[in-house]
Amino acid sequence: MRLEFLGGAGEVGRSAVLVNDSLLLDYGVLTGNPPQYPVGSVDPDAIVVSHAHLDHAGAVPALLSGDARPPIHWTPPTAELARLLARDTLKLHGGTYDCPFTETDLQRVTQVSEHHGYGDPFEAAGHEVTFYDAGHIPGSAHVLVDDGETRLLYTGDFHTDDQRLVSGTTARPDADVVVCESTYSDVEHEDRDVLERQFVESVETTLWEGGTVVVPAFAIGRTQEMLLVCEAYDIPCYVDGMGKRVTELLRAYPEFVRDPDALQRAKSHARYVTGRNGQRKRITDQRAAIVTTSGMLSGGPAMTYVPEISANPTNKIALTGYQVEGTPGRELLETGSAEFDGRVTPVSAQVESYDFSAHADRDGLYEFLESYRDAEIAVVHGDRCEAFASKLRERGYEATAPAVGDIYDT
Repeated sequence: MRLEFLGGAGEVGRSAVLVNDSLLLDYGVLTGNPPQYPVGSVDPDAIVVSHAHLDHAGAVPALLSGDARPPIHWTPPTAELARLLARDTLKLHGGTYDCPFTETDLQRVTQVSEHHGYGDPFEAAGHEVTFYDAGHIPGSAHVLVDDGETRLLYTGDFHTDDQRLVSGTTARPDADVVVCESTYSDVEHEDRDVLERQFVESVETTLWEGGTVVVPAFAIGRTQEMLLVCEAYDIPCYVDGMGKRVTELLRAYPEFVRDPDALQRAKSHARYVTGRNGQRKRITDQRAAIVTTSGMLSGGPAMTYVPEISANPTNKIALTGYQVEGTPGRELLETGSAEFDGRVTPVSAQVESYDFSAHADRDGLYEFLESYRDAEIAVVHGDRCEAFASKLRERGYEATAPAVGDIYDT
C-alpha cells in the first residue's frame, strides 16, 4: 500500500492522505492568514471524509472543479455538516484565496455524495472501506481501508472518553498500518466532571458579580456540548452563530448523538440570537453565558461580543478548545490582546481556557494504540508528532512521523 501525505503531517490542519494514488482520505484547510491547503495536484478516483470539521473537509468541493466527478463517501451527518460549512465559507470568502471552490463546485458535491453508516463495508476506488464510530463529533469515523493485501486504519480525530454529546470510541478493527492523530499527545485531560464543575463555578461567579461570559465554541460539536453543560447546571445562556443551525441539523440524526432527549432540552434551554436590531450589543449587558462561534475568535459573532465586553474586568471570555497558532484566540491567550476588525484590542476582561477537548489525550492515545502493537504507526495531526512517535518507539512500536509531501510504501 502506498500512502502520500498531502497535509496534516506535523501540523494540525489540511488533513489529506492519498492511498494507492487513487483513494483520498480527507481534504481539509489549515486555518490561518492566509489559509493553507493540501500540497500537490490530486485527481482521486474516490474521496472518503472522516468528519465535517474544516481541517478535514473544508476543501473537498474544490476537488470537483475540473472535469472529474469522484464520488464522496461519508456518514449522513458528515455530508450535511460539511456542506453547511462549505456554504458558510462561500458566503464569507467566495471569490477570494480564502475559498478554493465555487458555487458550482459546491452544487456538484450533492450530486456525487454517497452515504454510509458505521460497520457497513463499501467499495471506493477498488478498496473495501468501513466506517467505525470515532467518538469525536456526531458522524465522525475511523476509516478502515483494505486493498486486498494491507489493512489501513485512518483514525481521523477521535476520543476514547464519553462526552455529553457523543460516546467515546470503542472500535478497534484489525489493521496492519495505523495513521493516527496526535493532537494532545503530550497532554493529560482533566477529568471531565471536574472540568465541568470548574467551568460552571467560574461562570456562576461572574454572573453573580454582574458580568457576562462569552464562550467561543466551534459550531460543530463544541457548541452543542456547551449547551448541554449549561442546561445540566441551569446556567442562563444564549447561542449565536452557525452553532444554532448545526444544533437543529443534529436533531435530525438522533442515532449519531449520545442522548437525543438531552440535546432537545439543551436547545430549549438556550435563547437563540437573531442578530437583528442591535440585539448582540444588548445581550452583552445581560448576566448570561453567550455560546458563539468562532471557537478561535477568527470570525463569526464572537467578533462583536468580545470587543464589546473586553473593557470590563468583571466580564469573562471562556475559551473551550484548541487555539491554533496565528489565530486571535491563541494571540489572546498569549498576549492578553487580539486583533478584531484590523485593530489590536487590549482585553481587560478575564480570559480563561478550558480543555473541553473532543480528542483523545496522551493516555487515551496509548490505550487506543495498545490494540495495534504489531502494526506500523504513522503519527499525524499534531504539533509534536515526532516526539510522540519517539515515545511510541520507546514502548516497542514501529512508529514514524511523516512530513507533508512524504510518500510511504508499506
